[in-house]
Amino acid sequence: MRYLIYGAGAVGGVIGGRLHAAGNDVVLIARGAHLDALQRNGLELHTPEGVEHLAVPTVGDPREADLRGDDVVLLTMKGQDTVAALDALTAVAPPGITVVCAQNGVNNEREALRRFARTYAMCVWLPAMYVTPGIVVQHSSPIAGALPIGRYPNGVDERAAAIAADLTAAGFASQPDPAILRAKYRKLLSNLGNALDAVVTDGFRSDLYTEVQAEGDAVLAAAGIDVQPVEEAQRQHVTIKEVPGHEWLGSSSKQSLARGTGSIEADFLNGEIVLLGRLHGVPTPINELLQREANEAARAGRAPGSRTLEELVAQLR
Repeated sequence: MRYLIYGAGAVGGVIGGRLHAAGNDVVLIARGAHLDALQRNGLELHTPEGVEHLAVPTVGDPREADLRGDDVVLLTMKGQDTVAALDALTAVAPPGITVVCAQNGVNNEREALRRFARTYAMCVWLPAMYVTPGIVVQHSSPIAGALPIGRYPNGVDERAAAIAADLTAAGFASQPDPAILRAKYRKLLSNLGNALDAVVTDGFRSDLYTEVQAEGDAVLAAAGIDVQPVEEAQRQHVTIKEVPGHEWLGSSSKQSLARGTGSIEADFLNGEIVLLGRLHGVPTPINELLQREANEAARAGRAPGSRTLEELVAQLR
Protein backbone atom coordinates (compact mmCIF):
# COMPACT_ATOMS: atom_id res chain seq x y z
CA MET A 1 0.00 0.00 0.00
CA ARG A 2 1.03 3.55 -0.65
CA TYR A 3 -0.10 6.21 1.82
CA LEU A 4 -1.09 9.71 0.72
CA ILE A 5 -1.32 12.09 3.66
CA TYR A 6 -3.75 14.75 2.49
CA GLY A 7 -3.23 17.73 4.81
CA ALA A 8 0.30 17.27 6.13
CA GLY A 9 0.08 19.67 9.07
CA ALA A 10 0.43 18.62 12.71
CA VAL A 11 -1.38 15.28 12.75
CA GLY A 12 -0.73 14.49 9.09
CA GLY A 13 2.94 15.40 9.38
CA VAL A 14 3.51 13.12 12.35
CA ILE A 15 1.60 10.20 10.83
CA GLY A 16 3.24 10.61 7.44
CA GLY A 17 6.68 11.12 8.91
CA ARG A 18 6.46 8.07 11.17
CA LEU A 19 5.10 5.86 8.37
CA HIS A 20 7.89 7.03 6.05
CA ALA A 21 10.56 6.45 8.71
CA ALA A 22 9.22 2.90 9.16
CA GLY A 23 9.82 2.15 5.47
CA ASN A 24 6.37 2.69 4.01
CA ASP A 25 5.71 4.35 0.65
CA VAL A 26 4.36 7.79 1.62
CA VAL A 27 3.45 10.98 -0.23
CA LEU A 28 2.51 14.16 1.61
CA ILE A 29 0.01 16.66 0.20
CA ALA A 30 0.49 20.16 1.59
CA ARG A 31 -0.04 23.77 0.57
CA GLY A 32 1.37 27.26 0.86
CA ALA A 33 4.58 28.00 2.71
CA HIS A 34 4.48 24.56 4.32
CA LEU A 35 4.54 22.92 0.89
CA ASP A 36 7.47 25.06 -0.19
CA ALA A 37 9.45 24.19 2.93
CA LEU A 38 8.72 20.47 2.67
CA GLN A 39 9.76 20.32 -0.98
CA ARG A 40 12.89 22.39 -0.35
CA ASN A 41 14.17 20.88 2.91
CA GLY A 42 12.06 17.80 3.66
CA LEU A 43 10.04 17.23 6.82
CA GLU A 44 11.63 18.20 10.12
CA LEU A 45 9.99 16.07 12.82
CA HIS A 46 10.65 17.08 16.43
CA THR A 47 9.88 14.54 19.17
CA PRO A 48 10.77 14.18 22.87
CA GLU A 49 13.66 11.98 21.72
CA GLY A 50 15.15 14.43 19.24
CA VAL A 51 14.88 15.74 15.67
CA GLU A 52 14.48 13.67 12.50
CA HIS A 53 14.98 15.02 8.99
CA LEU A 54 12.80 13.02 6.61
CA ALA A 55 12.90 13.35 2.82
CA VAL A 56 9.24 12.52 2.28
CA PRO A 57 7.96 13.13 -1.27
CA THR A 58 5.53 16.07 -1.19
CA VAL A 59 3.08 17.49 -3.72
CA GLY A 60 0.60 20.34 -3.65
CA ASP A 61 -2.44 18.65 -5.20
CA PRO A 62 -3.82 15.10 -5.68
CA ARG A 63 -3.39 15.57 -9.44
CA GLU A 64 0.38 15.46 -8.94
CA ALA A 65 0.34 12.14 -7.06
CA ASP A 66 -0.45 9.72 -9.90
CA LEU A 67 -3.14 8.02 -7.82
CA ARG A 68 -3.53 4.24 -7.97
CA GLY A 69 -6.46 2.01 -7.06
CA ASP A 70 -4.71 0.44 -4.08
CA ASP A 71 -3.66 3.78 -2.54
CA VAL A 72 -4.73 4.71 0.99
CA VAL A 73 -5.56 8.41 1.34
CA LEU A 74 -5.56 9.70 4.90
CA LEU A 75 -7.54 12.92 5.23
CA THR A 76 -5.84 14.93 7.96
CA MET A 77 -7.04 18.44 7.24
CA LYS A 78 -9.53 20.33 9.46
CA GLY A 79 -13.22 19.67 8.95
CA GLN A 80 -13.87 23.03 7.28
CA ASP A 81 -11.48 22.03 4.47
CA THR A 82 -12.79 18.50 3.90
CA VAL A 83 -15.35 19.09 1.13
CA ALA A 84 -12.95 21.05 -1.06
CA ALA A 85 -10.28 18.38 -0.55
CA LEU A 86 -12.69 15.56 -1.40
CA ASP A 87 -13.84 17.38 -4.53
CA ALA A 88 -10.22 17.67 -5.69
CA LEU A 89 -9.61 14.01 -4.87
CA THR A 90 -12.77 12.83 -6.63
CA ALA A 91 -11.67 14.53 -9.85
CA VAL A 92 -8.59 12.30 -10.17
CA ALA A 93 -9.08 9.25 -7.92
CA PRO A 94 -9.50 5.81 -9.55
CA PRO A 95 -12.29 3.43 -8.49
CA GLY A 96 -11.64 1.47 -5.31
CA ILE A 97 -9.34 3.96 -3.62
CA THR A 98 -9.37 3.84 0.18
CA VAL A 99 -10.15 7.03 2.12
CA VAL A 100 -9.46 7.23 5.86
CA CYS A 101 -10.81 10.20 7.84
CA ALA A 102 -8.10 10.76 10.46
CA GLN A 103 -9.85 13.91 11.69
CA ASN A 104 -11.79 15.33 14.60
CA GLY A 105 -15.58 15.48 14.34
CA VAL A 106 -18.01 13.04 12.75
CA ASN A 107 -19.07 14.82 9.55
CA ASN A 108 -15.99 14.07 7.44
CA GLU A 109 -16.92 10.42 6.97
CA ARG A 110 -20.40 11.33 5.75
CA GLU A 111 -18.90 13.56 3.08
CA ALA A 112 -16.31 10.96 2.09
CA LEU A 113 -18.87 8.16 1.79
CA ARG A 114 -20.89 10.25 -0.67
CA ARG A 115 -17.91 9.98 -3.00
CA PHE A 116 -15.96 6.85 -2.01
CA ALA A 117 -17.36 3.43 -1.10
CA ARG A 118 -14.23 2.42 0.79
CA THR A 119 -14.41 4.98 3.57
CA TYR A 120 -12.85 4.39 6.99
CA ALA A 121 -13.01 6.32 10.25
CA MET A 122 -10.00 6.84 12.50
CA CYS A 123 -10.14 8.22 16.02
CA VAL A 124 -7.06 10.39 16.56
CA TRP A 125 -5.43 10.78 19.95
CA LEU A 126 -2.21 12.48 18.90
CA PRO A 127 -0.80 15.59 20.60
CA ALA A 128 0.96 17.23 17.69
CA MET A 129 1.76 20.79 16.69
CA TYR A 130 2.45 22.69 13.49
CA VAL A 131 3.23 26.39 13.65
CA THR A 132 6.37 26.82 11.51
CA PRO A 133 6.44 25.76 7.82
CA GLY A 134 8.34 22.52 7.31
CA ILE A 135 8.35 21.60 11.01
CA VAL A 136 5.90 19.38 12.92
CA VAL A 137 6.17 18.46 16.57
CA GLN A 138 5.13 15.18 18.21
CA HIS A 139 4.47 15.90 21.89
CA SER A 140 4.07 12.24 22.90
CA SER A 141 6.27 9.32 23.86
CA PRO A 142 6.95 6.41 23.87
CA ILE A 143 3.76 5.85 21.86
CA ALA A 144 3.41 8.48 19.13
CA GLY A 145 -0.40 8.38 19.31
CA ALA A 146 -3.47 6.15 19.51
CA LEU A 147 -5.16 5.61 16.13
CA PRO A 148 -7.94 2.97 16.17
CA ILE A 149 -9.59 2.45 12.76
CA GLY A 150 -12.75 0.88 11.37
CA ARG A 151 -14.98 0.85 8.32
CA TYR A 152 -17.56 3.61 8.14
CA PRO A 153 -20.19 3.39 9.50
CA ASN A 154 -19.12 0.15 11.22
CA GLY A 155 -17.18 -3.07 10.85
CA VAL A 156 -13.59 -4.02 10.08
CA ASP A 157 -11.86 -5.81 7.21
CA GLU A 158 -8.43 -6.84 5.96
CA ARG A 159 -7.63 -3.30 4.80
CA ALA A 160 -8.36 -1.86 8.27
CA ALA A 161 -6.17 -4.55 9.84
CA ALA A 162 -3.33 -3.86 7.39
CA ILE A 163 -3.41 -0.10 8.02
CA ALA A 164 -3.48 -0.68 11.80
CA ALA A 165 -0.50 -3.03 11.51
CA ASP A 166 1.54 -0.47 9.54
CA LEU A 167 0.72 2.25 12.06
CA THR A 168 1.66 0.01 14.98
CA ALA A 169 4.99 -0.82 13.34
CA ALA A 170 5.55 2.95 12.89
CA GLY A 171 5.21 3.62 16.64
CA PHE A 172 1.49 4.21 17.10
CA ALA A 173 -1.08 2.22 19.05
CA SER A 174 -3.59 1.18 16.40
CA GLN A 175 -6.12 -1.62 16.14
CA PRO A 176 -9.24 -2.38 14.08
CA ASP A 177 -12.41 -1.26 15.87
CA PRO A 178 -15.75 -2.48 14.46
CA ALA A 179 -17.61 0.21 16.41
CA ILE A 180 -15.26 3.07 15.64
CA LEU A 181 -17.99 5.74 15.71
CA ARG A 182 -18.49 5.14 19.44
CA ALA A 183 -14.88 6.22 19.88
CA LYS A 184 -15.24 9.21 17.56
CA TYR A 185 -18.26 10.52 19.44
CA ARG A 186 -16.33 10.23 22.70
CA LYS A 187 -13.50 12.21 21.11
CA LEU A 188 -16.05 14.77 19.87
CA LEU A 189 -17.14 15.38 23.46
CA SER A 190 -13.55 16.03 24.52
CA ASN A 191 -13.06 18.36 21.53
CA LEU A 192 -15.98 20.58 22.56
CA GLY A 193 -13.49 22.49 24.70
CA ASN A 194 -11.19 23.29 21.76
CA ALA A 195 -12.98 26.54 20.99
CA LEU A 196 -12.86 27.47 24.67
CA ASP A 197 -9.14 26.73 24.73
CA ALA A 198 -8.69 28.95 21.68
CA VAL A 199 -10.57 32.06 22.79
CA VAL A 200 -9.72 32.19 26.52
CA THR A 201 -6.66 31.35 28.61
CA ASP A 202 -6.80 28.09 30.62
CA GLY A 203 -10.23 27.28 29.21
CA PHE A 204 -9.81 23.54 29.78
CA ARG A 205 -9.42 24.17 33.51
CA SER A 206 -12.66 26.11 33.86
CA ASP A 207 -16.13 24.95 34.89
CA LEU A 208 -17.33 25.97 31.43
CA TYR A 209 -15.41 23.04 29.94
CA THR A 210 -17.29 20.60 32.17
CA GLU A 211 -20.57 22.31 31.32
CA VAL A 212 -20.05 22.27 27.55
CA GLN A 213 -19.34 18.54 27.71
CA ALA A 214 -22.45 17.96 29.83
CA GLU A 215 -24.46 19.78 27.18
CA GLY A 216 -22.96 17.48 24.56
CA ASP A 217 -23.75 14.39 26.65
CA ALA A 218 -27.40 15.44 26.88
CA VAL A 219 -27.66 16.03 23.14
CA LEU A 220 -26.08 12.70 22.15
CA ALA A 221 -28.34 10.87 24.61
CA ALA A 222 -31.42 12.57 23.16
CA ALA A 223 -30.26 11.62 19.65
CA GLY A 224 -29.86 7.99 20.71
CA ILE A 225 -26.18 7.93 19.75
CA ASP A 226 -23.99 5.23 21.30
CA VAL A 227 -20.89 6.77 22.86
CA GLN A 228 -17.80 4.95 24.03
CA PRO A 229 -17.59 4.96 27.86
CA VAL A 230 -14.94 7.19 29.38
CA GLU A 231 -13.18 4.21 30.97
CA GLU A 232 -12.80 2.52 27.59
CA ALA A 233 -11.49 5.70 25.96
CA GLN A 234 -8.91 6.13 28.72
CA ARG A 235 -7.26 2.90 27.57
CA GLN A 236 -6.11 4.88 24.52
CA HIS A 237 -3.63 6.58 26.79
CA VAL A 238 -1.05 8.88 25.23
CA THR A 239 1.56 10.58 27.42
CA ILE A 240 2.26 14.21 26.58
CA LYS A 241 5.92 15.09 27.00
CA GLU A 242 8.05 18.18 26.54
CA VAL A 243 9.92 18.71 23.30
CA PRO A 244 13.01 20.93 23.59
CA GLY A 245 12.39 24.31 22.01
CA HIS A 246 8.67 23.71 21.50
CA GLU A 247 6.30 24.60 24.31
CA TRP A 248 2.98 22.72 23.96
CA LEU A 249 0.60 25.30 22.54
CA GLY A 250 -2.70 23.50 23.07
CA SER A 251 -5.63 22.28 21.00
CA SER A 252 -5.73 22.25 17.20
CA SER A 253 -8.22 25.14 17.31
CA LYS A 254 -5.84 27.22 19.37
CA GLN A 255 -3.09 26.44 16.88
CA SER A 256 -5.33 27.68 14.05
CA LEU A 257 -5.67 31.06 15.76
CA ALA A 258 -1.94 31.15 16.50
CA ARG A 259 -1.15 30.62 12.80
CA GLY A 260 -3.77 33.16 11.71
CA THR A 261 -5.37 30.76 9.20
CA GLY A 262 -8.64 32.73 9.09
CA SER A 263 -10.74 29.63 9.76
CA ILE A 264 -11.38 27.23 12.62
CA GLU A 265 -13.14 23.86 12.99
CA ALA A 266 -15.78 24.93 15.54
CA ASP A 267 -18.65 24.38 13.07
CA PHE A 268 -17.78 20.67 13.00
CA LEU A 269 -17.18 20.24 16.74
CA ASN A 270 -19.47 22.53 18.76
CA GLY A 271 -21.56 22.98 15.62
CA GLU A 272 -22.28 19.24 15.46
CA ILE A 273 -23.79 19.40 18.96
CA VAL A 274 -25.73 22.54 18.05
CA LEU A 275 -27.15 20.81 14.97
CA LEU A 276 -28.17 17.67 16.88
CA GLY A 277 -29.61 19.79 19.68
CA ARG A 278 -31.84 21.65 17.25
CA LEU A 279 -32.92 18.40 15.58
CA HIS A 280 -33.83 16.79 18.91
CA GLY A 281 -35.11 19.76 20.90
CA VAL A 282 -32.21 20.10 23.35
CA PRO A 283 -30.93 23.64 24.15
CA THR A 284 -27.21 24.13 23.50
CA PRO A 285 -26.40 27.71 24.60
CA ILE A 286 -22.77 27.05 25.57
CA ASN A 287 -21.89 25.25 22.34
CA GLU A 288 -23.64 27.97 20.33
CA LEU A 289 -21.64 30.66 22.13
CA LEU A 290 -18.30 28.89 21.69
CA GLN A 291 -19.01 28.15 18.02
CA ARG A 292 -19.81 31.82 17.40
CA GLU A 293 -16.89 33.19 19.42
CA ALA A 294 -14.32 30.87 17.80
CA ASN A 295 -15.51 31.73 14.29
CA GLU A 296 -15.45 35.46 15.02
CA ALA A 297 -11.92 35.19 16.45
CA ALA A 298 -10.69 33.33 13.37
CA ARG A 299 -12.30 35.74 10.90
CA ALA A 300 -10.93 38.76 12.77
CA GLY A 301 -7.45 37.26 13.02
CA ARG A 302 -7.43 37.51 16.81
CA ALA A 303 -4.70 35.78 18.80
CA PRO A 304 -5.52 32.91 21.19
CA GLY A 305 -6.86 34.00 24.57
CA SER A 306 -8.36 37.27 23.30
CA ARG A 307 -11.47 36.93 25.50
CA THR A 308 -11.81 36.42 29.24
CA LEU A 309 -13.79 33.66 30.89
CA GLU A 310 -15.82 36.31 32.69
CA GLU A 311 -16.89 37.85 29.39
CA LEU A 312 -18.16 34.50 28.09
CA VAL A 313 -20.03 33.72 31.31
CA ALA A 314 -21.62 37.18 31.24
CA GLN A 315 -22.91 36.51 27.70
CA LEU A 316 -24.44 33.21 28.81
CA ARG A 317 -26.26 34.94 31.63
